[in-house]
Amino acid sequence: MTCQLFAISFDATQPLRLARFWSGVLGREVVDDPHDGVALLPDDDTAFRIRFLPTGTEKVGQNRAHFDLTSTSLEDQRQTVARALELGARHIDIGQGPDEDHVVLADPDGNEFCVIEPGNNFLAGCGFIGALACDGTQKVGYFWSEVLGWPLVWDQDQETAIQSPLGGTKITWGGPPLMPRTGKQRLHSDLVPPAGGDQQAEVDRLLTLGATRIDIGQGDVDWVVLADPDGNEFCVLPPR
Repeated sequence: MTCQLFAISFDATQPLRLARFWSGVLGREVVDDPHDGVALLPDDDTAFRIRFLPTGTEKVGQNRAHFDLTSTSLEDQRQTVARALELGARHIDIGQGPDEDHVVLADPDGNEFCVIEPGNNFLAGCGFIGALACDGTQKVGYFWSEVLGWPLVWDQDQETAIQSPLGGTKITWGGPPLMPRTGKQRLHSDLVPPAGGDQQAEVDRLLTLGATRIDIGQGDVDWVVLADPDGNEFCVLPPR
């Protein structure tokens, strides 16, 4: 039995504003989150929640993970970009070349995301959020494959990708060199034990796979904070 990806969570200086932005881009419903934030509900059986949790810390540096949004046509790509800009996004330069077909934007909190050109075969059939594209090593791709029980769908030149057996969004890692760390990450994964599972048993399993316990100042909470082999924070929540 493996744990499940419950949510991708953003630290946000203004959680409701950021949730409304992504709700407008993705067309998902905004709901209250039980931990003082807000969330977007999944829109199908393969999707995960997207949570926006309050923080008093401003974003520093480039995120080590971002969403790749897919397009069905050049007009669809243009409309997604225009909608995002109208909702508060902006164009940014992260070193992409002038001949790139994808468009790089930042949301109102500065979180990077890409609107991918149509005809991208790697993301075909993955849905609107085609990928959660991460900075990471081959080892961490193997780790997350074991954690979630998602098979590797790419493993070449130290780049890896996994995808749920049900389909949906891929999670990808670009291989070394890694970007420098700039403190606590703005995005992290929230996991839950499988149905009927036990939180402590799942934490113990993750530790044997290579996770480590970390303290980010969480205090006395009912979730457990761990880091993967690349040092990326993630949380194991109580059973849902």
